[in-house]
Amino acid sequence: MTTERPLRSLTRGTRRAGAVAVTAGAVLIAGPLVAPAQAAGGPSGIKAKGAFLLDSGPNKTLWSKAADTKREMASTTKIMTAAVVVTTKGVDLDRKVTVKKAYRDYVAQYGASTADLKTGDKLTVRQLLYGLMLPSGCDAAYALADTFGSGSTTAARTKSFISKMNKKAADLGMKNTKFDSFDGISKTGNNYSTPRDLAKLARHALGNATFKTVVKSTKTVQKATNGRTYTWYNTNKLLGSYKGVIGIKTGTGTKAGPCLVFAATRDKRTVVGAILNSSDRYADATKMLDWAFKQKTATKVTLRQLPPGAQQD
Repeated sequence: MTTERPLRSLTRGTRRAGAVAVTAGAVLIAGPLVAPAQAAGGPSGIKAKGAFLLDSGPNKTLWSKAADTKREMASTTKIMTAAVVVTTKGVDLDRKVTVKKAYRDYVAQYGASTADLKTGDKLTVRQLLYGLMLPSGCDAAYALADTFGSGSTTAARTKSFISKMNKKAADLGMKNTKFDSFDGISKTGNNYSTPRDLAKLARHALGNATFKTVVKSTKTVQKATNGRTYTWYNTNKLLGSYKGVIGIKTGTGTKAGPCLVFAATRDKRTVVGAILNSSDRYADATKMLDWAFKQKTATKVTLRQLPPGAQQD
């Protein structure tokens, strides 16, 4: 998870990197899930301050709640980070990137979620995408921004990369979105989006095969060129817990609250959802998907448990 600066002051937290290969257990969502109403009004009991459901195929709005209200989005920012990388013209996913000490110093400074990249290790762009999207690595985000931005200094390159994120948002018609960060750690408070815009971004990103493969992975083991092994777990507990879920990204911040952008496919139909600032995001997502897929009774979801030491977001 990233820790966000609420407008003028950044609240720091402490996150612990983890790469412990433990068989995942299960945790039942606290409290009973109420059977979703099948009325045209949409799912009931959604606690998120903002939410959106999109039928991806026809690009049709299914249901929304405060769809266009701007809110901080925490690490769901990284969806755009990945989207900019994978859609870069002529991108070489096997290009090797050397991990700089600055990337590790950055996550230590902000108490940010991390892929625990080791200084001097060389990983491919593809591997860094896994480090970005599964454990929500802010160090991986920094590495990608530094690699794909333009300029003679790290600061110039990351600034350039953020400009690319904003240009892509504009190109996609994300009218109520702005990025001032490559990972969700906002230094000015100008890193925000809406449920509608995030669902639009997610639909676009899922059109890329590499992105889709990465975000649907519950776990990955990646080896650096020096032989060091990285084991990363996906912080999205809905993945592997609800039938048909194919991603996408969690986010949690001091001001943003718990966020979730998700997607599920059943019978060749894909539904994309976005939740901003929810006290029970997984239960919300379950109710939203049940409603979208016309479930007659509530799905009883047993959440995939992350192993001890794994990143939480």
